[in-house]
Amino acid sequence: MKKLLLFVLISASCFSQRIELSSKAEISVITCGPGTNELYASFGHSAFRVLDLENKIDRVYNYGTFDFDTPNFYLKFSRGKLLYQLRAYNFGNFLRSYHRENRWVKGQVLDLSREQVQQVFNFVEENTLPENRSYKYDFFYDNCSTKLYDVLEDVLGDKLVFKANFDKEDLSHRDLIELYMGHQPWADFGIDLALGADIDRKASSKDYMFLPDYVFAAFKEVEIKKEVETGVDPIVEPIVRRTEDILLSYEGEPVERGVTPFMVLSLAAIILIVVTYWDYKREKRSKVLDVLIFAFTGSVGIVLLLLWFATDHSATANNFNILWAFAPNLIFLFLMNRNAKISQYYMLTLLLFLDIMVILWIFQVQVFHYALIPLMLGLYVRYIFLWLGFRRECKSIPLK
Repeated sequence: MKKLLLFVLISASCFSQRIELSSKAEISVITCGPGTNELYASFGHSAFRVLDLENKIDRVYNYGTFDFDTPNFYLKFSRGKLLYQLRAYNFGNFLRSYHRENRWVKGQVLDLSREQVQQVFNFVEENTLPENRSYKYDFFYDNCSTKLYDVLEDVLGDKLVFKANFDKEDLSHRDLIELYMGHQPWADFGIDLALGADIDRKASSKDYMFLPDYVFAAFKEVEIKKEVETGVDPIVEPIVRRTEDILLSYEGEPVERGVTPFMVLSLAAIILIVVTYWDYKREKRSKVLDVLIFAFTGSVGIVLLLLWFATDHSATANNFNILWAFAPNLIFLFLMNRNAKISQYYMLTLLLFLDIMVILWIFQVQVFHYALIPLMLGLYVRYIFLWLGFRRECKSIPLK
């Protein structure tokens, strides 16, 4: 009986603390422009804003936060197990951080009834509670941007009318990422290396909304059904009442690209080809070079396999970069000088894998980073030389 009374008192207290918004309260979809300094800021940001001047409320509801004090933070982040959180705080503080980073901020004020504004507010307030605020983040399908439409869909149901008129480009997820990576060539290369073939499928209209810019574009087209009279078809109108330029950015200095992956891998390919030609002319094999090749490709392959099988990241599966970054190369490194016949067939296998990569690339099964072209060429030349060398050894005509 005492437990029941305590529960009733707590429930009544929580209910009494629930804020009743005024008739002038507004819900906005906030879109923030991309940043240029950090990778996490390169794609922009999205959030909700609740503004009610009569109740002195001006809050941002941000689904893109996480707790750095989480135990094993970096391990969980790398394995895709880090929980992101919804947090509510003063909109002015939110805005100041974007002003410091010279990033624009726009708001789309939603044309909702007073009851609907209250419902959305109640929903996000409920989600800020410690027991509700955490969720398993997915960069493409469940992030700070996708959450906004999902929340409105949960609250408004079939009153929300989604239009697919904003995605004209017919792009894949990888194509969409590329749009934001021009100033960060190494990040672009790393993303292409780590993410697999699944992101090369054509993205649906709703898939585009993992990016804040496309959330902004989508809400220009989204409509809402408004009830009029019983028995009369509802009126369908745009859900955005007005758009506001809240914070403008100024043109900064262009970011220097510096040394790019293409430059580095082109240099590596030149070294491979030149040393291979030198080895061919003197009929010897530079074993140190081969140790470096198989140690490098094998180590990268191990990392890619761990991302594929040992994490919860959905986009790192089915990654055919493992065809050139072949993890067993780390084992072959210690066997290549012991059995010429096995080594000969192993080299043929590696050459076949490079051929398969080209076919997968041509048919767009997976689009690889263009910086891999010189590396693949260099590896192909070296592998042919090694295959011929091991073949000669099998015929008792070894390289010196």
